[in-house]
Amino acid sequence: MDRNILLVDDQRDVLRLLHSTLDSLKKPEIKIFEAPSGEEAMLHSSRHKVDLLVTDYKLPGMSGVELMHKVRVRHPEAKVVIVTGVTERKVREEILNAGALAVFDKPVPLADFLDVVERSLGLVQTIFPAEKAEGKAEERHARVSDLLANFRQDIGADAVFLLNDRGLVQARTGKLRDDSMEVSLISTLMAIHNASLKVARLNHQEALDTYHVFSGGDHDLLFIPVTPLYALFVAGKGLASEERVIETVNSLLALRTQVEKSLRLMGVTGELHGVDDNVISAAAAIPAQNAKKPAEKEVEAPPAPEMEALLKDATKKKEKVNNNVDDFWDQAAEKHGNKPTTSDVISLEEARKLGLVPGDEK
Repeated sequence: MDRNILLVDDQRDVLRLLHSTLDSLKKPEIKIFEAPSGEEAMLHSSRHKVDLLVTDYKLPGMSGVELMHKVRVRHPEAKVVIVTGVTERKVREEILNAGALAVFDKPVPLADFLDVVERSLGLVQTIFPAEKAEGKAEERHARVSDLLANFRQDIGADAVFLLNDRGLVQARTGKLRDDSMEVSLISTLMAIHNASLKVARLNHQEALDTYHVFSGGDHDLLFIPVTPLYALFVAGKGLASEERVIETVNSLLALRTQVEKSLRLMGVTGELHGVDDNVISAAAAIPAQNAKKPAEKEVEAPPAPEMEALLKDATKKKEKVNNNVDDFWDQAAEKHGNKPTTSDVISLEEARKLGLVPGDEK
């Protein structure tokens, strides 16, 4: 099924950049249209379906928020992404409160932009293997997506994600208040995950027992590794407040146990020691191959007769050169050392010969 994207901006360079970025998805079902103003965008929306509207906040004649409301009158299911050069927080809140899916500051972060487009159009697919419908009772397990959804409902979170070690979203429920920051935020969290693995290894931990809490801002954020290959990320208002943080963390630890069990049964998890040992073994193999042998006692061998003759000859030549150099500078000093620099000046010795030096008369 075709999905129509309408790009609206009065700057042609921005339209070309966004258009070429969307072309990089190489999705034949995506149809891209452009409009340089709100009025032309309205005309297009009256003739064609709009699945995703990407518009500048400041347009000639109307704002991007106004255009969003007008387009949604004809296409209630249309998703909206707004791009703006305005950095005021009030503007961002106005856009999000109006129902925009995401808001991007110029210059647009293209990786985050593509991620939002794919998710809004339902182009993102999970890489989990299909679960078997049949099996022994003890081998059955709750689906990861169900675990996340139930947890989100129980604690009142806005969003819950299961991430892999490459920063890809494996399962999710809900969404962040500002989806435009999702990719950058997840990337940073996975850097924390990798650092946690190193700390756990250096600390000789048997299990990866750690969690991270960020309170305040648009959300309270909680991040906890499940295995070396997976981590849970939770976002919501008030989850890390002084009154709730202990309860939230305990609930998250319980969810981690359930998710870990489910992943093990699906065969897509990894052990802390197994992963790190492989890395360490590979790293240790390099210095082992390049390691120097212990220093052995050096034995001096007498030089060959031919070498002795060459060394003696080289020494004589060096002494001869040095003597020649010394003779050269002695002769030059004797010849030119007392020579005046100009014709109007005579040396002291010459002045004495001419009787021009006082006190020399006898």
